[in-house]
Amino acid sequence: MFGVNKVSMQDIAREAGVSRNTVSLALRNEPQIPGHTRDRIKRIAERMGYKRDPILGEVMAGMRGRKRASLSRVLAVVNANSDKDALRRHATIPTYLKGCERRAMELGYTLDPFWMHDPRISGKRFCSIFNARNIRGVLIVGMMKNNRIPENFLPVVDAFPAVVTGVRTREPGLSFASVDHHMLALKAFEEALRLGYRRPGLVLDEDIDLLIERRFRAGYRTGQLGIAEGDRLEPFLKIREARENLQLFEKWLEQEQPDVLFTLYHEVAKWLQQLGRKIPGEIALIQYEWREKHANWAGMKQHNDVCGEAAVDMLAGMIHRGESGPPPFPRATLIGPTWVDGETAPPR
Repeated sequence: MFGVNKVSMQDIAREAGVSRNTVSLALRNEPQIPGHTRDRIKRIAERMGYKRDPILGEVMAGMRGRKRASLSRVLAVVNANSDKDALRRHATIPTYLKGCERRAMELGYTLDPFWMHDPRISGKRFCSIFNARNIRGVLIVGMMKNNRIPENFLPVVDAFPAVVTGVRTREPGLSFASVDHHMLALKAFEEALRLGYRRPGLVLDEDIDLLIERRFRAGYRTGQLGIAEGDRLEPFLKIREARENLQLFEKWLEQEQPDVLFTLYHEVAKWLQQLGRKIPGEIALIQYEWREKHANWAGMKQHNDVCGEAAVDMLAGMIHRGESGPPPFPRATLIGPTWVDGETAPPR
């Protein structure tokens, strides 16, 4: 008869030498059951031909949800930045958090903040805290060095469903939501050409570009394919050095002769002013991350709050499907940027 399993959880429990409740928790990927135990029980269930009744499962999930709604609908939002206060004072991260909070509230979740690099908390301790607080999944927000989850935090991403905002992670690879950096750089280039500029230059910190796997530079290079070879400028990637020695930037300007610059840094405008360059009379500026604080700039709006919303949607789906640990095929949700006109890049 439909909806009836020939093999029951009790059968699996006898075969595995555990309780029926342990089987139930393991098949739902509950993190309080050790990973190796969950895997063993799943293998036994598969070998015995167990099939989960989706209707019964939905009913039971609803009953469990009503019983502990006030406790179970919690997500950890983990600050992955080296600054423990980045969720509040970083230039970009609070915008991701705003989107996470908005979507979490819509879906009935609350957020519990943590700092990934807290020296007082080991990975195992994080897991214990998350289990004690009935945290169902993990949102990782902020920049990580070399796109790697630190070893101390690996037990968490092994035990819980986790999604990253802003960057792609490696070792392990996790599903993530971010702006489409390549399309952002390419669209900015196309907008510059539309406005009449012919020698666009890129001013960028190389470490930032490496963090996003050179996708800014790749979009910029793709845009250059549409202009004459003589107008394809080499990017300036020595931001940190130029802060100590502005002549490096000045030398690059004289050598490349750009008529418009793409950058993430508002300090570039101050550099140009110090060097006697009129903005936008002599050289125009386009911001790769447009912000309300500098609304007169032309640039690309990244919609990082929408990235935060998308990350929560992805995580909620993983929780619903009972997934945990690094996925075999990490998924990416890329948010399209939009162009914003501004005084720093008028039509030529």
